[in-house]
Amino acid sequence: MYQRTMLANLLQYCFKGFAIILIGPRQVGKTTLVKALANTLQKKHLYFNCDEPDVKRLFETINLTNLTNIITDADVIIIDEAQRVENIGIAIKLLVDNFPNRQFIITGSSALEIANNIFEPLTGRQLLFHLYPLTITEMYSTTNVIETNRQIHWHLIYGCYPKLVMQKDLGEIILKNLVSDYLYKDVLAWKDIRKPDLLNKLLLLLALQIGNEISLNELAVKLKVSTHTVETYIDLLEKCFVVFRLSAYSTNERKEVTKMKKIYFWDNGIRNAIIGSFIPVSNRTDVGALWENFVISERLKYNSYNQTNVQSFFWRSKQQQEIDYVEQVGEHLFGYECKWNAASKGKPTKAFGNLYPHAQVAIINNENYHNFLLLP
Repeated sequence: MYQRTMLANLLQYCFKGFAIILIGPRQVGKTTLVKALANTLQKKHLYFNCDEPDVKRLFETINLTNLTNIITDADVIIIDEAQRVENIGIAIKLLVDNFPNRQFIITGSSALEIANNIFEPLTGRQLLFHLYPLTITEMYSTTNVIETNRQIHWHLIYGCYPKLVMQKDLGEIILKNLVSDYLYKDVLAWKDIRKPDLLNKLLLLLALQIGNEISLNELAVKLKVSTHTVETYIDLLEKCFVVFRLSAYSTNERKEVTKMKKIYFWDNGIRNAIIGSFIPVSNRTDVGALWENFVISERLKYNSYNQTNVQSFFWRSKQQQEIDYVEQVGEHLFGYECKWNAASKGKPTKAFGNLYPHAQVAIINNENYHNFLLLP
């Protein structure tokens, strides 16, 4: 098992009187992580998988006596895929309120379901954490720079899901199953969405436009649906941890784009499985977009795990000058251009620096990314 950065983050919040809620897409290692957490605590623990019908029924009877009988004398109680249980938030609230010395650890694969079923009943009683696919730090913390650079080529194509990284020879088949069995299952289960063809087409359009600004109107026209439907589907894809959006950074509406958004995938492998392309980096025409998606998604993981108070954006002027990724940390502004080839002579646009002379601007390429993406 890879040493997950999140383990240390979770340990410092255990037995503080809060339920720990860990969310993230399926197959990123949530179950493995929470079991490792319980073992590290060296406390008696119980594990419940709410995907199993009999376990689900146990927690659906919201009765303190029954719940007390379920958890027995365990110090740590893990409730995996808790969103599968109707009114699970009320049950967990009862447990947290009546057993303040126990540690309850809850996992879920859908932010929408977790928000509806758990957040509201547990207001003030929970701490939320987000687990992502593996990071470069987690995979290569003890590997030299040259070997890490070699592996980056593979990750640009196949991504960073734990099962793939441990079985690289089965990359394509694992990714295809992951997309069909888990991704679609979680998204289509919500809001009576029964149009898998529409979801397929939307995902393909988004996958082909990573790094580009997205127009809901254009997507709606291409898909022959309303903009509201497109917005609903994209919102669900975000809440199921398939994609994320970046807004435009702007302080001057006359000179800068303000309302457009870019959409990226949390994992390159998922994106490539959607378009059905696993050809090597050396033969691809979209390596620039793959590198941009990889760098930005890795950086967002970095900021999340490092618990950094960062706002993330992209920037574009009305004259089409761009900065791929912008971070605002308090009053400080940083701009980053993602260039795969370190030999490229391209430089960040001067327009950004002219508008924001105190901003720091840098290029992130395949040779200097270590300080930007690797956790200390």
